[in-house]
Amino acid sequence: MTERQKFHAEIIYLILAALFIASLVTSNLIFQKFFYWHPLDLEVFGSKLFEVSVGLLPYPVTFLITDILSEIYGRKKANLVVIAGIFASFFSLAIIYVSKEAPATSWSPVNDTTFTKVFGATPLAVLASMMAYLTAQFIDIHIYHFWKKLTRGNHLWLRNNFSTFSSQIVDTLTVLLLLCSFGIISWDNFLGLLISGVLFKILIAALDTPILYVIIYGFRTYFGLKKGEEIHEKITLEKEVQSIGK
Repeated sequence: MTERQKFHAEIIYLILAALFIASLVTSNLIFQKFFYWHPLDLEVFGSKLFEVSVGLLPYPVTFLITDILSEIYGRKKANLVVIAGIFASFFSLAIIYVSKEAPATSWSPVNDTTFTKVFGATPLAVLASMMAYLTAQFIDIHIYHFWKKLTRGNHLWLRNNFSTFSSQIVDTLTVLLLLCSFGIISWDNFLGLLISGVLFKILIAALDTPILYVIIYGFRTYFGLKKGEEIHEKITLEKEVQSIGK
């Protein structure tokens, strides 16, 4: 790899990390709004299919990004971004808490009542999200690399979908359990939201598989990577070849 390619690899890594963190923090802030998409007239345990939180919209992006990072940059680099996301979420939580305690002026477009209604439950949501997120993301990365090693870098679709499906189920189940326990969501809606949330995430994960193939193809072409090869492996191999040549 040329120095220019190494520089581009670092820039792309930072951009992916930024997109990951932005998606994660945003999902924690907007989760209280629920939207509907009714492609089929079905009702699951009292909830229409699909009636889910808008917080789910950016979440599939985070799992797509960790799969890209796992495939191209390796497990350690993917785990670093996950850890950075945790710190960013807790930092945003601290900012929200301070902002909520600061009294609004009489002429403020958003008064204390409105602000608390929108962001009041966010601390509990972030706590629930973080516990689920930490577990789900590390499961995703672990399962991804398990299948990558087992298939020797082949069958990208297999590790992408198997890792995402498993981690999304864990994430949705954990978040709903905690939100219902905190009284933010009624237990009457638990099963309906669980099934809708899992099916919605699985659908999105399946749809992003072609996108992943295109992105990985672009990375492999530009950086000259073999199937299943990671950037750090290529750099290490090139250094060993150069040292032997000397």
